[in-house]
Amino acid sequence: MRLAVRDIAFFERPVAFVRPFRFGAVVINAASQMFVRVEIEVEGKGPSVGASAEMLVPKWFDKRAHLSPDETVTELRRSLLIARDLYLGHKGFDTAFGLHAACIGAQVEACAKEDIPPLAAAYGPAEIDKAILDALLRSAGVNFFDGMIGNISGIDARLSPDLANGDIAQFLSDRKRLERVAIRHTVGLDDKVEGAGGVADAKENTGARFFKLKLNGDPDADAARLIRIGNELATLAYDYRVSLDANEQYADLVALGALMDRLDRDGALRPIAAKLLYIEQPMPRDITRQSPLGRLSGRDFIIDEADDSYDAFPAARALGYRGISSKSCKGIYKSVVNATRAAKWSSGSETFFVTGEDLTCQAGLAVQQDLALGALIGVSHAERNGHHYVDGFADTPPAEAQAFLAAHRDLYVNDDGKVRLSIRDGDLLTGSLVAPGFATSVHPDWSSLPSLEQPKARTQEQTL
Repeated sequence: MRLAVRDIAFFERPVAFVRPFRFGAVVINAASQMFVRVEIEVEGKGPSVGASAEMLVPKWFDKRAHLSPDETVTELRRSLLIARDLYLGHKGFDTAFGLHAACIGAQVEACAKEDIPPLAAAYGPAEIDKAILDALLRSAGVNFFDGMIGNISGIDARLSPDLANGDIAQFLSDRKRLERVAIRHTVGLDDKVEGAGGVADAKENTGARFFKLKLNGDPDADAARLIRIGNELATLAYDYRVSLDANEQYADLVALGALMDRLDRDGALRPIAAKLLYIEQPMPRDITRQSPLGRLSGRDFIIDEADDSYDAFPAARALGYRGISSKSCKGIYKSVVNATRAAKWSSGSETFFVTGEDLTCQAGLAVQQDLALGALIGVSHAERNGHHYVDGFADTPPAEAQAFLAAHRDLYVNDDGKVRLSIRDGDLLTGSLVAPGFATSVHPDWSSLPSLEQPKARTQEQTL
């Protein structure tokens, strides 16, 4: 199916956190959630409207020290606005992926002129692509899973020359929706460890069997904290697994090696080391590209912030990494391409994989679309931290939250008058995501949403 984009509108809604979320060197107490409303014309079928949503998260897409948190959010807003002009400027009808492929290179180039790095540059197209796909699926009257299995977007290998078109088509045709996806409970650097409200408290971890533990880049401090967390997790009445996420805080391979040596040799760390699945993005993205893991590749490492282009996964593989994260804010099509690669590269002696990592996806569009993406490409457990740091639908108008609850009763629950994510035995169910559109039967109340702030383009002099 081919389409043309007729209108793109952006909105945002403030979201207050119920507790600080500290990852790397940043602490978030509040942020804005951004919404996209797209109108497309489907060739031979007429207009259709689609939507997407994502947090405007500070100091993750761009961690450069000289930038304030607000300046990094401004970059994301500019990424959206630059992408809107490119998508609206694309003339004629094209497939959804063809439109993405035609715009992504120009997007990165235009953002670079404003000193916006590639990871942040990809944010704008990623969010617009989700809304376009929602509109396309609604026009066709099909759900996300059936539509993607049939490659309704027309994904091909033009941006991934290491693959053939048939590799992607075959991967998609073999997909089956995961009916359940386990949550991976985030333990932020400021989160409580012991006792009530700690990592082993069922009211706090909602029965999770998977845990994502944040690191701060200091081997001794991280080891001491992991020992405390491991002691608590060892009290659980069921088995568990963990991943570690440094958010680029380890300065180099020497510091990282010191922590790995502790995990290998320190008996006090066994409750963590024996349950460890993988280590996520330990070093800064620039250092990552220059640092083969060598002996450290005996453990599984993945990249996340270093995943800023279509060739990032092959480059990471050459350095000894075995995995890469899927985040809808980095691009749904890149997730599909990387999952195709992982399946193709895996053999009896070596396994490559894609993980699900949550950038505080909020209840509603964001969490549903990211959950569906993971359930399509085979992510059986995914980090889910939006529900942990935000109180349900937060300040979403009650009628809008109730509409999501009514349409997706397997995914939400009414808890003392507050609509929240429904976690069942540590899992999220995906059944209600099988509805025409991109994993949602409901769109936001557009009349309640303020327009996105409109920052001005940075001049060449300001970028120097």
